[in-house]
Amino acid sequence: MKEGGGGTSEHGTFVFITVKARPTTGAAAAVPAPITGKGWEWVAPDGEAIGWNSGDSITVQTERFDGGGDIQPGSFQWQSTVFDLTAAQAKGGTLQYVDGDGAAYRWKIPATDAGPQIAEVKQQLLAD
Repeated sequence: MKEGGGGTSEHGTFVFITVKARPTTGAAAAVPAPITGKGWEWVAPDGEAIGWNSGDSITVQTERFDGGGDIQPGSFQWQSTVFDLTAAQAKGGTLQYVDGDGAAYRWKIPATDAGPQIAEVKQQLLAD
């Protein structure tokens, strides 16, 4: 997507990832602030790691997928992370998350739209 959610891609493509965030222990948890060097990163097919603040990605907003703050045990929040990528970088890749303890988790991301929230995300991004 080139435009949506209040932003216009500087590099050609927004990749919008929805996340069902929940604590993995019995204590409340929050996604670490990006300034800590932890959080979300996109690893392009050529291995280039691209941070959460790529291009115009920080301007993209939705109503439903912008949760934040502490998440209590037994509950979850819908959150999102957005990357502003070139067409080559957006042709699939790996989503990487580094938690507050420094542990890294990775998910392969397909080159095409996928997932149960696609229609809702597109509707919200195009509604602005």
